[in-house]
Amino acid sequence: MITSAANPKLKLARAVKEGREPELLFVEGERLCEDAVLSGLQVRMVLHGSQPSARAQALLERLHDVEQVPVLDALLQGIADTVKTQGLVLLAERRVTPLVEALAGSLTVVLDAVQDPGNVGALMRTAEAAGATGMVLLRGCADAYSPKVLRSAMGSAFRLPVATQVSGEELLSACAAAGLAVVSTSGVDAVAHTQYDWTQPTALVLGNEGNGVCEGLLAASQARVCIPMLGAVESLNVAAAGAVLLFESARQRSVAKC
Repeated sequence: MITSAANPKLKLARAVKEGREPELLFVEGERLCEDAVLSGLQVRMVLHGSQPSARAQALLERLHDVEQVPVLDALLQGIADTVKTQGLVLLAERRVTPLVEALAGSLTVVLDAVQDPGNVGALMRTAEAAGATGMVLLRGCADAYSPKVLRSAMGSAFRLPVATQVSGEELLSACAAAGLAVVSTSGVDAVAHTQYDWTQPTALVLGNEGNGVCEGLLAASQARVCIPMLGAVESLNVAAAGAVLLFESARQRSVAKC
């Protein structure tokens, strides 16, 4: 059992959690670790506390061919990204999704400089729930696989094809090749989100929390959509706006199938 904070394996886990090991990701907690394994992620190492729960033990048995490292409970809590760890951490290989794969379906969600990890994770979860077929994070977004994003996404980050570090120019070129209309959220020259035809192949662009979608993407978009609002409210949080738009798209596609 690891009993020293200076242990190289603990140092590696801490570096992964802090994003200093770009090929690996830090997965914490029983439910999230199960989702990671079920999605087929390649697990490099498992760190666990002195008394794994029955649920954790079942996962350890499933990962019998992976290096398993018992860690003093206080030390495991010291590297945890949660207030109270469940005593289970996986270090796994990051999945690299080509842009063409993220754009291969009928609805891709594109995030333009969305910087809050909670928003990125929530949008991943909502995108999967609403039937989106992929996601693209343009440069300037929060790390798609940071611990906070993974917790907010609740496993969706492992299942949804997510392309990262894409430029606006690469996105536009790839969307044209894939036959996807680029549709951006905007409060100017936009149609109501219920008036857009979401049954057509679409790349929906959601913008930065403060500045919205950048001018270059707005100018190149085939359509702009907005969410009509009442009262004095000017805008919605990007995760909330994304939910409204995505479930309108899900509603239209469901009706079209009837």
